[in-house]
Amino acid sequence: MTDTHLSNHDQMADCLQGLRVIDLTRNLPGPFATRLLADLGADVLKIEPKQGDPARVFGELFAALNHGKTTEKHDFHDPEAIEAIKAHLKEADLMLDSFRPGVLAEMGLDTKTLHVINPKLVMVSITGYGIAGSYAKEGVYLESAEPKNSSQINHNWSDKAGHDINFMAMSGVLDQLKTAQGEQAMPNVQFADLAGGSDTAVIALLAAVFAAQRTGKGRHIAISMTHSLYNHMVMPKVTGKLISRFSGDNSNSASNSASNNTSSTAPMPQHGFLGGALPCYRLYQTADQRHMAVGSLELKFWQGLCEVLELPALKDVHWQLGIMPNRPESQIATKTMAEKFASQTLEHWQGVFAATDVCVTPVLNLQEAKAHPLFAHQDEYQATSGWQQIS
Repeated sequence: MTDTHLSNHDQMADCLQGLRVIDLTRNLPGPFATRLLADLGADVLKIEPKQGDPARVFGELFAALNHGKTTEKHDFHDPEAIEAIKAHLKEADLMLDSFRPGVLAEMGLDTKTLHVINPKLVMVSITGYGIAGSYAKEGVYLESAEPKNSSQINHNWSDKAGHDINFMAMSGVLDQLKTAQGEQAMPNVQFADLAGGSDTAVIALLAAVFAAQRTGKGRHIAISMTHSLYNHMVMPKVTGKLISRFSGDNSNSASNSASNNTSSTAPMPQHGFLGGALPCYRLYQTADQRHMAVGSLELKFWQGLCEVLELPALKDVHWQLGIMPNRPESQIATKTMAEKFASQTLEHWQGVFAATDVCVTPVLNLQEAKAHPLFAHQDEYQATSGWQQIS
């Protein structure tokens, strides 16, 4: 039998063998991206400034992000150090950075210079807000020619500093994280850094490396964490009108008049299609103030849930049967479900739903998740791969 740890962490480690990566990034988004590349077998050289990556002060975080990488430290203001970096880049397939636009050019590591010494080099820059304005028009950041869509990019945010909370806020994602009472929630997971930055960067860079291998030509790609996160809001963008039709009015709609003096058709997040409007897809509080996550979106799962909870009268109260959230039957179903779940503890409901298949799960805290059999194969850094090789 194949070792579980080996199947998740090592069997995919031959996929990117031979890929040479120069990592100039720091903190979280870039190092997590190159950590993923290293897990897939890439040879990653992390080059830090003399004072080191700021993430080093967090100890375990730095180790989790950077183990298995070769590390060098250089003074980025020293011409000799820049030449040493160029020597590495001459033989590399890929370079990642997380500087603000214009910094690479100031260092002498601009696209034009590096493509002279290595035409196949793929450069990926992880930015907060993307590039626009003078960086796009004057070619300071990318090539001497303008990006193909530069005429459509006219914001003045390229130079602005920011962190995950800012990118989430500007993308509209943060506003989607509301409690059932409509209060703003403060996330403890860095969605912009990781989904908008790391994961998007990996997708783009692997595509670009594949193209470079076929064409012999590299390219320079700018990743905008804010724009990528905005792109992830597929459901909120398209379901607003649907929910408005359900309710028959826009009484719950948010206004964005501060930005363009128009009203949004999207309901408040807690009233969205998958944000709590449906009794079959929402969180229910238990007797001990914990929560069960009900994801019984399809009719078969909802009817199975009703059977488990011995609530047969609710089996036909479902959106697929035309019972929309604004209907009294739907509102009664939500109230009845809430009362049922509130009658017992989380532990009780875990036992009830352990042997069922109706898309109902406990909301685990981090310690409970760590101890759950789902994550028994985590490594010494409390990490698990998001992929498994089947054959």
